Amino acid sequence: MDYVSALVPPVVMAVFFIALIVIIVKSQGGPNKTKEDGAVDAALARAETAKQTARPENV
Repeated sequence: MDYVSALVPPVVMAVFFIALIVIIVKSQGGPNKTKEDGAVDAALARAETAKQTARPENV
């Protein structure tokens, strides 16, 4: 019975890891993709604006 108690934690972790990967893959694309892309674009725009205002270039 020691081998069963030794194998259970890795098997449980593997099952949860596989489930996590499946959830991540299924959540890609579709209606979530537009929302995620919009959030990333907004964050990049804010970062670019902050970089330009923090270091104005001499003209």
